[in-house]
Order: sequence, then C-alpha cells, then structure tokens
Amino acid sequence: MTIRIVTDSTCDLPQEILRQHGISVVPLYIHAGGRDYLDGVDLSRGEFYERLPSFQPAATTAAPGPDVFRREYERLAAEGASEILSIHISEKLSGMVNVARQAAKETAAVPVTVFDSRQLSLGMGFEVLTAAQAAAEGRPMREILDLLEKQIARTHVFAALDTLEFLRRSGRMNSALAALGTLLQIKPFLKMHDGNPTAERVRTRSGAVKRLIELLLEFGPYEKAALLHSAAAERARELLDEVRHLLPAGTVWLEEINPVIGAHIGPGVIGFACISKV
Repeated sequence: MTIRIVTDSTCDLPQEILRQHGISVVPLYIHAGGRDYLDGVDLSRGEFYERLPSFQPAATTAAPGPDVFRREYERLAAEGASEILSIHISEKLSGMVNVARQAAKETAAVPVTVFDSRQLSLGMGFEVLTAAQAAAEGRPMREILDLLEKQIARTHVFAALDTLEFLRRSGRMNSALAALGTLLQIKPFLKMHDGNPTAERVRTRSGAVKRLIELLLEFGPYEKAALLHSAAAERARELLDEVRHLLPAGTVWLEEINPVIGAHIGPGVIGFACISKV
C-alpha cells in the first residue's frame, strides 16, 4: 500500500520538506499586470510582493481546472501510488476542494480521497506534513484522516494585516469600509480555526502585535508553531525574538506567505500558525 499526498501551493511548506516527503503541489494561478503566473513556478515571492502595490489591474487568483488535478493523480498512480490523499485550502476560502473533488470522480487509475483542510497557509501545511509522515509509516487512510481531524481541532492561524487596501482591491470588502478603516488607522486582524474565518479590528500596529501575543498565550503550550509574514521579514524576526519563550523548543519556521493569499491580504502581514498540545 502506497498512499501519496497532493496539496496546493497555498500550503506554505518549505521546498525541502515537500521534496523530502514526496508531496505533490498543484499551483494556483495569479493574474497580475496583464499576465498569468503559476504560483511558485513563474513568479518568486520576493518579486510578487515588490510589484504587488503597482499591479494594474489589481492581482487576482484562480484555481486550476479539474484536468490539472486529474493528470497529477494519474501521474502518481503510474509511479505506483495505490491511494491518493488530496488536501487543500479551506472550502470557505477557495474553490480548490471542489475542483479536486470533480477531478477525483474523473480519475479511474487510483482511488482519490479529497480532504478539506479547513485551514490556510501553514495551518494546512502542518496537516499535509502530518499526512505525509503517517503515510510513510504505512498507516491506512482511515487512520490518517482521524489524525488530521484531531489536529484540526488544535490548529489556529491568526494574523495582523497592515492595511485594508488589498482586501478592498480583491473584492473581499466594500470600498466604504476600507476608506473608513484607513481614516481611523484600523488594522484588520484575521483568525482561522476549524474552517471558520473570523476578523477583529485593532487601532494600531503596536495594538496588533499585542493581540498576536495575547492569542499565543491563550492557545499555548504548543506542539508546533511557525511565524508567517508577507514582505515583513525584519519585523517578523524581531517578533520571533520577543515571543520565543512562548513557542516550542527547537526550530520554529519563519515563512513568507504565498502570493495567492498575499494578493488578498497585502504586504506587511505578520501572524502565526500553531498546533496546541491539548
């Protein structure tokens, strides 16, 4: 029995981890500056965030078609996969899960289980890693899915945005609210847990950092944690030094958020993806 893991480019797992565990990644599309890019293939994260404020029209994102998934499933079957587990960004945030489900129905070469991670970024990435490790241990699909369900209940992603502008550009909020937020220096604060995205508002950047630390204290201690940012590496490293005592021992990943999510939240974001111990 060989279970292979497929995910999408919003998982934010480091490339070396993807290679080490043989995880297949289906990229989403980014339309920016009159061109289409494959996320993680045609446009580096550094270049994307450097150009993001000047893209005209605003950058947009899209899921690939079912045929892209089907070809990937068939490729893995040809390599010897007996089953495939396809894990994707929360259904409440993207259509990726539904596209993968359609492709799974059209795939005859191998059984495909499509799983809604109910998370984003490394909240999903940690699930993908757990699944890949369990598959390498020879665990059956039902056990892997049970592991993921238990992990989802303990996984929290929360982030402080620097501006409302890119949510407005992407159509995720109306322009009047964006203008009001800018006038009042409101910093949006987004949270994701078990498929439920929620939002708060804080007044200042320092208030947003204070709220990040409050949530770290609330959900700890942690089994695993990572610090996420969008074109804000220096501020992220400073925060990591400040909160290191609240995080698990050993290496804590510091990862830049993928352009697909970045197109909607903009640069200057800092947040955490965490798995509580209990």
